[in-house]
Amino acid sequence: MHNGLYNSMETLHLLSDAKSRSISAENFTGEPGKGGMAIEGTVRHSFDLGQGWKKSPAVFIVAGDTFTMADIEGPGAIQHVWITVSGIKGGRLAWRELILRIYWEDQDFPSVEVPLGDFFANGWNEYAHVNSIPVCVNPARGFNCYWTMPFRRRARITLENRCPQEITLYYQIDYALSPVEDDCAYFCASFRRSNPTIGSIHTIIDGIEGKGQYVGTYLAWQPNTFGWWGEGEIKFFMDDDGDFPTICGTGTEDYICGAFNFDVRGQGYTEFCTAYSGLPQVIRPDGLYRAQTRFGMYRWHITDPIRFEKRLRVTIQDLCWSYEGRYRLQQSDIASVAYWYQTLPQKPLAPLGDCNALRIY
Repeated sequence: MHNGLYNSMETLHLLSDAKSRSISAENFTGEPGKGGMAIEGTVRHSFDLGQGWKKSPAVFIVAGDTFTMADIEGPGAIQHVWITVSGIKGGRLAWRELILRIYWEDQDFPSVEVPLGDFFANGWNEYAHVNSIPVCVNPARGFNCYWTMPFRRRARITLENRCPQEITLYYQIDYALSPVEDDCAYFCASFRRSNPTIGSIHTIIDGIEGKGQYVGTYLAWQPNTFGWWGEGEIKFFMDDDGDFPTICGTGTEDYICGAFNFDVRGQGYTEFCTAYSGLPQVIRPDGLYRAQTRFGMYRWHITDPIRFEKRLRVTIQDLCWSYEGRYRLQQSDIASVAYWYQTLPQKPLAPLGDCNALRIY
């Protein structure tokens, strides 16, 4: 019988003994028959309607606090996460100041530690519509994640508020409880930023040890020079690789599955979203305060995961094609998220840094 954890069009007709559960501000524990029971909460103007009428759709997180969105006993798998936030004064988005963390089993450190917007392929504190298989960002600012995240004993998800003001968090975490096979690995994601790059190399991830597969990259890229900025090659150093990688790309836009500067017939950068790759965001200079162009792009390795046996390191070059007709090293502001699955135990992720290290100027 189908275990109900990993679903597709080919498995939806199969019966399963999996137990469907959901955690939100209307049911903090995901217990069956316990949703919508609040008699008070964040929507005070509905209190006169009685119990069961939208009393607690959200939670408040004060500045400096970390809120535990879910603490689940397994075995099972998280199947969908929906998040949106509001409450920043002046309407300012502050997704880089909200840190999403996911902990598996009894590890003291997270396997996922990423600013909220970057995790959902929105890295510049500005909304961009994303329409892909594992990540969707829908109007207006609805973050959705469909990465399957199996766990055996425990899963814990938190959100830290580094903003100077209180925020309002709306969220829903959909999961299933069912046995997990022995060969299932754990979902991981790590944020890195080079501002600017050193030696024109940005390290997307290093220090991965164990067996697993690399499944995706998100890049938030601000070039700081003239010319075509995306000539750099991505490189996957696997297992016993030394100075040279096993997998080497041919250029940044080529890795994102585009070509020729993302420029269609000389009309300039062209945004696009597909199931596995996209350039959903191009933030153009406005002639006043926005001096540089900023880009957000993703590449999901769903049909072509990068499998490793012992270790993995991923880098990308910061390389420009200049007006002089030659390659030139750059010093861009590059932030990235690496997504992968691996066995446990896992090494701690590289530190995020403080608010100044994450800040978008």
